[in-house]
Amino acid sequence: MEQVRVFYDRAGNTLTVWFGDPQDEYICEETGDEVVLMKDEAGRVIGFEKLNFVVPSPEQLRFTFETVSG
Repeated sequence: MEQVRVFYDRAGNTLTVWFGDPQDEYICEETGDEVVLMKDEAGRVIGFEKLNFVVPSPEQLRFTFETVSG
């Protein structure tokens, strides 16, 4: 079963989302919009990190996960 992992680092003000295995990270690419893409050796994006992500209170951080079939 596939997993999506979401981490919020309140001290570092980052939101990190993995939809691949973090151990497969080979290279990172900054997009210029305070977003860093993590890629595997084949160049596939396996996660991203949003820099300067600030939530006044972690209790206010909520997310919805939807699966779209097509």
